[in-house]
Amino acid sequence: MAPPQKLFLAAIVSAVIVAATTGHGPNSTAEDIVHSSCVHASYPSLCVRTLSTYSGPTITNQRELAQAAVKISLSHAQAAAKKLAAVRETVGKKRVKAAVVDCVEMIGDSVADLSRTLGVLKHLHVSGGSANEFRWQMSNAQTWASAALTDDDTCLDGFKGVEGKVKTDVKQWMTKVARITSNALYMINQLDESRGKPHVVRS
Repeated sequence: MAPPQKLFLAAIVSAVIVAATTGHGPNSTAEDIVHSSCVHASYPSLCVRTLSTYSGPTITNQRELAQAAVKISLSHAQAAAKKLAAVRETVGKKRVKAAVVDCVEMIGDSVADLSRTLGVLKHLHVSGGSANEFRWQMSNAQTWASAALTDDDTCLDGFKGVEGKVKTDVKQWMTKVARITSNALYMINQLDESRGKPHVVRS
């Protein structure tokens, strides 16, 4: 009969192998939630890519997924804001500079709106609160996320009739932010439908 220590080690190794081969490791639930939730998002591939590389707390339910989506959107909006601020200082042409200045203002509003959205989701009453309170919180989150998306689109509208590298760069930055924000809004809407209940992964 094998010594107890060897039996214990063998049991641990077997458990690890089973987890790896059956998909029930520590990250499998998060991956299942991400993939199943992104299927009908506005931009599914981008949704999976950004949420799968999320470095925050492990996602275990729809509320955490919505928070993660908004955090990612906020991070990209903040990065775009820094790039736009830098471009604003170097642009010489009056028409282009005016478009960049307006865009800096718009992305600033977008960052503020996403910050408000995240604040609501962090303090969302998914249990213990009234249905009206939850409805009011969700309405605020949806309104601010929608406003952030509108800000992104408005920024791009300012570049109509403008050509050149600045427009190309800004369009690339803001299109990505807008698409990620659109996915975040989708996750918020999904959360509203489930009333913040934990996501159940079907076997």
